[in-house]
Amino acid sequence: MKRHSFLQMAGMGLMTLPSLAATASNKNRKIKVPAYLQPGDTIGITCPAGFSLLETIQPSIDLIQSWGYKIQVGTTIGKMDHTFGGTDVERAQDFQQMMDDPDIKAILCATGGYGAVRMVDLLNFNSFKQSPKWVIGFSDITVLHSHLHQVVHVASLHSKMCGSFPKEWATADEVQQASILSIKDALEGKKISYPSIPIEHNRIGSAKGLLVGGNLKILENLNGSASMINTDRKILFLEDVGEPLYNIDRMFCNLLRSGKLAKLSGLIVGGFSNIKVDNPAVPFGRDIYTIVKEKVAAFNYPVCFDFPVGHIKNNFALKCGLPHELIVENSLVQLTEI
Repeated sequence: MKRHSFLQMAGMGLMTLPSLAATASNKNRKIKVPAYLQPGDTIGITCPAGFSLLETIQPSIDLIQSWGYKIQVGTTIGKMDHTFGGTDVERAQDFQQMMDDPDIKAILCATGGYGAVRMVDLLNFNSFKQSPKWVIGFSDITVLHSHLHQVVHVASLHSKMCGSFPKEWATADEVQQASILSIKDALEGKKISYPSIPIEHNRIGSAKGLLVGGNLKILENLNGSASMINTDRKILFLEDVGEPLYNIDRMFCNLLRSGKLAKLSGLIVGGFSNIKVDNPAVPFGRDIYTIVKEKVAAFNYPVCFDFPVGHIKNNFALKCGLPHELIVENSLVQLTEI
């Protein structure tokens, strides 16, 4: 490693990677909830993964400012290192600055893509643990949600990011507006309660537990690392995009064989959108419902499908790490913060 690069990372307070044993011993530690936002608070926008241009995030800036918040645009906005929003060190430095700045009360990730896993171990969470703030995003940001829950023990907000904000608010449809406004409601401390349309594939029951989860591919990638969430007695939500059915099956097999599905309180299956057709001549023979039901057949917790979370228009904000109740009935599916 070049001396300059080493000093850059050392100056950021490169943390020692937590051991799996140490993480497991802390799995039941109480989750800290960041302070909810007040009018006039500042929200930082940064790129911990893929790149994003200022003009792309401008509609989100305008709307958030109309809610009464200030915006601090991070140094990674507009930067490009191929597909990334700057180098790993640049992205980590920008995120670190926002974590450590006492004037910033929440951190909104501009976009997902890929890259958070490359910089998460360059971050020092010492100050953040003492004064936690909301980290907001989904997809690749599942890396941060999972790490914050399992290692840092801080709640976070799984929701749409800047690229999902409509260019013209007045002409956006009702579902798009509602999903964006759910971010505002969550940041201001309103307890969430989302209904979902009951379908025949659901498994009836009720459950209470901390809500955890995110993108299935990311969670599979984190499995075996210190950042992977302990799912015991928790309500797990999963979503993904652009995967063939055989790969979705393989990822669920990974969760099953590693014990991540065995002791859940409940399972929420969100949007699995834009499923790729691998070989039309020889179909895989199982849809998403069959895949999941095979993997949870040995367990008796409630399961609901087609929940409004994921790479879909009705991707509503979810508070990761907070207690929720899931009710799955023939006439009602409801997830409520408690």
